[in-house]
This record gives sequence, structure tokens and C-alpha cells, in this order.
Amino acid sequence: MSYRPIKAQKTTLVLQSSLPLQRLLARAKATDHLQQQLNQYLQPAAREHCRLASYQDGILTLIISNGHWATRLRYQQRRLLEQLQSLADFRDVTRIQFKVRPPQQSDTPESRQIAISEQSGQTIQDSAQAIQNPALREALERLAQQAKKT
Repeated sequence: MSYRPIKAQKTTLVLQSSLPLQRLLARAKATDHLQQQLNQYLQPAAREHCRLASYQDGILTLIISNGHWATRLRYQQRRLLEQLQSLADFRDVTRIQFKVRPPQQSDTPESRQIAISEQSGQTIQDSAQAIQNPALREALERLAQQAKKT
């Protein structure tokens, strides 16, 4: 059995032919529109910490990046609710729910770079020559090889 790759199609054709993708795109646009309206009533500093998660059954759920901003926004909840209810898109909102969700961090830890001067490398190499334990000597020699050659 041979593998036949699917021919690439233009994005517009894929979106026009796929009803689930059309729904997803429409929902993303609607959420973005609501986020922009919400941003009008948030303090400029709070905008980067607050994302609209959902708006269903009169409950507006906001994702907040940390507890500090969640507390600040909870204090402003009544004012924010009244201001949002003045907009047509948020007319039916009865409650604002805040959920704290810190930004995701990558699973791979940052690689550490060892910066050793050439003089330190030579000192480590000299120390390695005087060590009797072969495993320790080998480790010190590997460390000495990391020295910067300037």
C-alpha cells in the first residue's frame, strides 16, 4: 500500500467546505468581538491579565492570569457588570465569574550554559591531574573543556 499525500487546498476553500470549521471560526470572531468590548471597561493594566472564556446563560466567565488581578477585578465587579449591561451584546449578563489560570509554561526547561573563563578552565584541568578517583577526574576534565577560548 502506497502513501498518497492529500493535495494542499487554499484556506478559503477548506473553510467553505467544512461546516465545523465555519462554526469554530464564527465563534472565535464572536469571542474576539466580546473581548474587545470588555477591554473598553477594563483598566489598561488589567487588560493583559483578563481574557473572556465564555458567555452563556447570563454568566460571563473571565480567565485571570493571577490571584492579584482576580482580587482587584472582584472589587470592581459591580461597576463592571453595570457598564457591560449597558452594551447590547452583554445586556443579559447577570453575573461575572472569575477563574484564575496562570499562563502555561513550556515543559522543556531552559538549557543552562556554563561560562568558565580560560584561566578557570586551566585551574580545573590542573586540579583534575592531581585527583586519584578516575570518575571525578573525568568529570573535572569535561568541566575544564567548557572554558572559553578567547
